[in-house]
Amino acid sequence: MRAATPAVTFESGGVPLAGLLHLPSGPGPHPVVLFLQGFPGNERSLDVAQALRSAGYAAIAFHYRGSWGMGGAWSWANVLEDAAAVARAVRAEPFAAAHRLDPGRLALFGHSAGGFAALMTAAADPSISAVVSVAGFDFGAVARSLTPQARARYVEAFGEDLLPLRGTSGEALVAEMERAGERWSLDGLAPRLAGRPVLLIGSPDDPVSPAELHHRPLVQAYQGAEHHEWPADHALSEHRQRLTETVRSFLGRVLQPQTS
Repeated sequence: MRAATPAVTFESGGVPLAGLLHLPSGPGPHPVVLFLQGFPGNERSLDVAQALRSAGYAAIAFHYRGSWGMGGAWSWANVLEDAAAVARAVRAEPFAAAHRLDPGRLALFGHSAGGFAALMTAAADPSISAVVSVAGFDFGAVARSLTPQARARYVEAFGEDLLPLRGTSGEALVAEMERAGERWSLDGLAPRLAGRPVLLIGSPDDPVSPAELHHRPLVQAYQGAEHHEWPADHALSEHRQRLTETVRSFLGRVLQPQTS
């Protein structure tokens, strides 16, 4: 059976979500990596997805509600709901059977707010096999540290990236983060992720998710997690090949793809 890249559709909150499946060759069943993009979704890490397909993984990316032409409204809560809904859908029959997927071998890969969603989703679903967070954004840590000046900067920063999104504002996104508070703190997830493979990658030079606030506390809390810290921007632009090789090596140890 040949490799293919079919468009796929999921549903969350009554809204259809467009996705793309990078399906490897061979009969499978293939382990699955679900890609969770960040805010507003400019960096989708499809270079990593393509490389993982070549290594025998099925890689799936999709758009959240309220983003890039999808219906509904964007919110952090909807990102979490959509991530959980799609994680369930890719393992359900007949989707898994139709696309030669192994529902028992699912990993989540998230960048930035997608890293937050990946860790939150995996913590809530013990059947998820592994999780990768790259430049993960810890909303709870930010909420704890907000001063009036920092709050204004976040309102402005979120407001500058709303072009591909609908139904929200910089003020609404900061207020939602404040309301959630400690419920969205990533270091508190450590007990629920204990014993499962976790890969954490951060950067001290990241202007969006600096390692001191967003990465290093998780390294301390998640005992046994594999972790790396590379000097780079938020997208790890200087280390894309290194990122790909690190993720492929990590998943190779925990999901063991059947290559043809």
